[in-house]
Amino acid sequence: MLITLCYLYLWARWGPRSAALVRSTVRRLHRSRCSFTFCARQPHPEERVCLRIGGKVFCTGEAQFLDDLNRWSVLLISPFIHPEKLLPAEHIAFVTESISAQTENLQKGPDSSKEIVKWSDFCSPLAYKPGEPFKLIAEASVDNFSSLGVAFLEDRLQMENGMVPHRIVSVHLEEAALKELAREAPSVEEKSTDMDAVTPAGKSALGQAEEDKSKLEEEREQEETGAGEHHHLHVSSCHECQQLEDITIESVKFASAENIPELPEDCSSSREEKEHECLQKGIKRINLAGKPPNILIYLGSEAAKGRFEQVKSVLRECIDAESYTVYQLHQEQVLRDPWADNSLLLLIATEEPIPEGIHSQFMAFLSKGGKILGFSSSFTFGGVQIKHKNKLRRVVHELVVSKKDSTEVKLNLLVSGCVFEEGMKGDGSRVKVLSRLNNAARDTVIVHLTHGSSGGEAILSQAHLELDINSMDVQTEEDFNLLKTSNSKRYEVLREILTCLGLSCELSEIPELTPIYLLSPDEEIHLAFLKWLEGNVDAEGLRASSKVSLKFVSSCESKVEVTPSLLPVITEMGSFSSEHFNLKTYQQHLQTKKLGKILLFTEVTTTTMNLLDGLMFELPEEMGLIAVAARQTQGKGRGGNVWLSPMGCALSTLHLSIPLHSNLGQRIPFIQHLVSLAVVEAVRSIPGYEDIELRVKWPNDIYYSDLMKIGGVLVNSTLIETTFHILIGFGFNVNNSNPTICINDLIAKFNREEGTELKPLSADCLIARTVTVLERLIDIFQEKGPNGVLPQYYKYWVHSGKRVRLRSEEGPLAWIVGIDDYGYLQVHEEGKGVESVHPDGNSFDMLRNLIVPKH
Repeated sequence: MLITLCYLYLWARWGPRSAALVRSTVRRLHRSRCSFTFCARQPHPEERVCLRIGGKVFCTGEAQFLDDLNRWSVLLISPFIHPEKLLPAEHIAFVTESISAQTENLQKGPDSSKEIVKWSDFCSPLAYKPGEPFKLIAEASVDNFSSLGVAFLEDRLQMENGMVPHRIVSVHLEEAALKELAREAPSVEEKSTDMDAVTPAGKSALGQAEEDKSKLEEEREQEETGAGEHHHLHVSSCHECQQLEDITIESVKFASAENIPELPEDCSSSREEKEHECLQKGIKRINLAGKPPNILIYLGSEAAKGRFEQVKSVLRECIDAESYTVYQLHQEQVLRDPWADNSLLLLIATEEPIPEGIHSQFMAFLSKGGKILGFSSSFTFGGVQIKHKNKLRRVVHELVVSKKDSTEVKLNLLVSGCVFEEGMKGDGSRVKVLSRLNNAARDTVIVHLTHGSSGGEAILSQAHLELDINSMDVQTEEDFNLLKTSNSKRYEVLREILTCLGLSCELSEIPELTPIYLLSPDEEIHLAFLKWLEGNVDAEGLRASSKVSLKFVSSCESKVEVTPSLLPVITEMGSFSSEHFNLKTYQQHLQTKKLGKILLFTEVTTTTMNLLDGLMFELPEEMGLIAVAARQTQGKGRGGNVWLSPMGCALSTLHLSIPLHSNLGQRIPFIQHLVSLAVVEAVRSIPGYEDIELRVKWPNDIYYSDLMKIGGVLVNSTLIETTFHILIGFGFNVNNSNPTICINDLIAKFNREEGTELKPLSADCLIARTVTVLERLIDIFQEKGPNGVLPQYYKYWVHSGKRVRLRSEEGPLAWIVGIDDYGYLQVHEEGKGVESVHPDGNSFDMLRNLIVPKH
């Protein structure tokens, strides 16, 4: 009787809202050992029917396990999947089976009268198996999996390959299958080098694009208002009802509109308000993420690294190399990663057709004010179409390019074999022709298009501006000469186009590496180090290391070539002079017992993280090592990020020795928090500078307020016997206003607002003060533990009272509580209490208020 009443209640309340029943059932049961099946067949006897719509059913049954992927082709590896553990509870792995539309008696596709749901918009594909049926393994959040199932039941689900979905079933990926995915797919490390800086925290299925969010919101709106078609809720035999008791009662209890979690509010408006506020205050900003401005290169499915390096090389010869970082945007990342919010320019350089889902993401990027540059690409929109003219392919043609100042440039280039046709579709008034071929047809080969009301624009070229003479298949000497003589004009046109799209093309050469100077603020320690050195170098003065070898010489007159793997170290301090580092200033502000006493300074190096490698394990502890550079050419960030290091940054690597059996030795993750706090304290502990808006962001960043990254910390540790040897790399912007913001910008802003006359600070001063504060914080921590430093840390951190979502934009809401005794972030999730978030595997996305797993 109870079961019957429950069904009647469900039918009365949820009959018109089948989607809510599916979603609530999946939410409540996805952690248990059962499977969910959406299919167009009669269920098996052991399966329990939850919902029947027409000829399709939603049912639950025994768990389906998948442990052998030998016959599957792996597409990618998700950051949610690790070889040593299963998918976390908030994500579901599933197999979709689809059949060709030509199969007898099969529908031709989704019902066009209803809102179409694209399969790839709601999940991340992992592997596939061709054949009939065609099978795809994918992962999705619980809600997205439910949305796919509902769309399947209502004939609204569309597959990318033109096939018709036949069955969706959730599976549990066994450890063997996970290892197979990890082994066969592109490695996480490879991906992080390409994309990690694009995603201050790499994210898989961490919230869909704006259009996907609106789809979910609309769907839920329909569920809550009862919109949509009435479907028959299947009630079977009493035996089946008995088996369904738990599902039904849980559905009645939890399937209410109040329990369907809301999607997070769109942060774009608040972001625009913050940007407007900063502009009002006279602060120049490039992006609010605080990351180096990113340029992404999309090459479709082309895996050849040579093509990426070819396009990247040409690009970096045109733009200011210190102001931008360039990454490859892989095809699978377009739909998976939130790249659009952290990118200034998308460069499309493939002739392959652009898949519909990816085209939609590119258009969404334009709608948000993004810029696109197309090189011989099939991508287009609005008022232009592409027309194929194969007779133009692989032939050198003269182009006439219209410049911004109304002058024209004539040059010779190869074209793709395609031209643009105007006025065929869309709003022709938003299309501007930039270049035509100098032929009888006056074919259009470069166009400028605008899109949306947020400043989105694209320049699309069917001329091979990206190819240099060495990359072309030139048939004749005449063609070679024409292209060679046009090369300087090609760069002129490229810079004109990039400037039109808002990039800086003021070129700055990558500097040559320089020798190192051995310095010390304490002459006695300097002499003791030289004494130690006598017994620890070979006859040539060489101290070898796997990363970089150091050759100690007495003066700069010694002729030693400077290479990335061999660096001369000049030991005589009297000959040292630099406009970027003052030893007296450093000495004045360094008030330590051990740290920072032996200093290796160089004007230009690859990265300071490598300079101490050959010294740190054997040098006496009282000779605290630090390496400082004015510039780095290959600066490193957390998780493989690229750290731009233009002149004006404070760049250094410090060595620490921490006993294993000590307060800090048992809590090594706390070191990055102490260093971040030391940088902030180095500035805000100066009289008059207490209110400079410099703050710490968990786990290892220095921020201007909660808006913009101004510096970061990288910690590497090695345990030898009972001692941790710690290398701390830290860098922060002191006097470089570009590409983001610097400490002296904040001081100038404060002076304008408060009528003060605080002096700008220098890198040498702040490095010394940071090391001094750090030593004091370490001493306090070793004596009192975390409670000795946390009050000061909380004083400056950006997270106080913040509410965040965990793992995805649809993830559970939680309040930030603080830092636990081991340096992990503590969050309080309603109904679950307080849990800790490990800093090494997670990052904090300030724009979305998200704590997310890193790649």
